[in-house]
Amino acid sequence: MGLSRNTVSKAINSTGIIAESTRSAILKKAAEMGYKLFAIQQAAETENSDPEKKELVIITGSALGGSHFSASMLDEMQGEASHLGYGFTMYRVMTKEREELKLPANFDTKRVAGIFCVEMFDTAYSHMLCSLGLPIVFIDTAVMFEEKPLAADVLLMENRSGIYALVKEMVARGKTEIGFIGEKLHCMSFYERYEAYMGALRLFNLEFNPEWCLTGSSRGLDYPPHDSYLNYLEENMTSCKTLPSVILCANDFVAMDVIQVLKKMGISVPNGIYLCGFDDSPESRIITPNLTTIHINGKSMGRAAIDLLFSRIKNPSAPFRTIYIESNIVYRESTEN
Repeated sequence: MGLSRNTVSKAINSTGIIAESTRSAILKKAAEMGYKLFAIQQAAETENSDPEKKELVIITGSALGGSHFSASMLDEMQGEASHLGYGFTMYRVMTKEREELKLPANFDTKRVAGIFCVEMFDTAYSHMLCSLGLPIVFIDTAVMFEEKPLAADVLLMENRSGIYALVKEMVARGKTEIGFIGEKLHCMSFYERYEAYMGALRLFNLEFNPEWCLTGSSRGLDYPPHDSYLNYLEENMTSCKTLPSVILCANDFVAMDVIQVLKKMGISVPNGIYLCGFDDSPESRIITPNLTTIHINGKSMGRAAIDLLFSRIKNPSAPFRTIYIESNIVYRESTEN
């Protein structure tokens, strides 16, 4: 078939993300070659499938790499979808499609039972998707306070409690100068983490120093080039009259950028500054120092996303909901743990 072993394995074992057309072709070939399990499975799927509504789709505005917390979430979602007899297809929206509010090529609304939006942080495009009249779940969203709410269910990780717990612990250790770095308008999760930081300062009567709060933003999916963001951090951090004793970052990758800038400044983590990220990415466990971070349970997010979508499919007129999945802080070397 001209396919790799890895692709065939994903189709046969229902792991990873591949196009539904590829999966169907592989199972069909397996049945033709006499693999009885797949012949039976294909017959059952043919008998029970609804030709008008047979797939769940993911629409994303960015590449979802293996380091992203969503990797385990997507695996869980695909497994559940397969168990329920649905195909599972991913579409990445290209910049031109997003700007012109067009659906991805080959996206057929007649075949779609429901949509998951992952990292779709464009307000206008999100509203366009909601106008399709299909059941839809957004897993994180754009910051939309000045816009009308989305006509969809929303799933978020719990962005506040871990930050409050971190600040409380730092205060107990005598670390009361605390900063925040991250583009607060990038997405709702980043904004909620920024809000939690500001709320924790008020709760524990800590000083707010604007020099320690770097929230410059290219909003939503309009990412700045990585070198430009590093330059932004370096310019602002080197111009500070003083630096905080603790820096909370909007995610682990921001924290890694901060470590890089601090090294250029001759400041070590944790001896010079404590650092905390968010997401608990695989990289957070292998960099030096290992990164204190806030863990997101990707599998729980995946199960909750499936539950939300299928409850919407069954009851399309129910009020829209925003659901949070618990997260928890993981202390490591970057805070001397």
